[in-house]
Amino acid sequence: MSFTDAARTCLTFKFATFSGRARRAEYWWFSALYVGAVAVIAGVSFAIEVPLLSVLLVPFIVPMLSVSVRRLHDTGRSGRRMLIALIPVVGPIIYLVGMTVDSAPGTNQYGPSPKAVGQPVG
Repeated sequence: MSFTDAARTCLTFKFATFSGRARRAEYWWFSALYVGAVAVIAGVSFAIEVPLLSVLLVPFIVPMLSVSVRRLHDTGRSGRRMLIALIPVVGPIIYLVGMTVDSAPGTNQYGPSPKAVGQPVG
């Protein structure tokens, strides 16, 4: 999955889809878009001295949460596992390591593997 495919999938097709599975590429490409958007908006906000960050990032929050939940589903974990990131210091590290784990092979309780031959990427 390319950067544009991941952005299109997360911002249109699966904007608020919390069921199913998401491959690592989809999660990490969309995370790169999210971080890039934060950097650009924060830079512009700082330059013009207007607090834009909270207003302009609202449209990205739901897709980021949904792709994170689907990524956890792809590894065979519940979406509630995202809450581990709230633990100070070690929580975000454990969360990020969990997002780098390879997909659970075959079908799991969250659906068929997106890596399976014949499965649509988007």
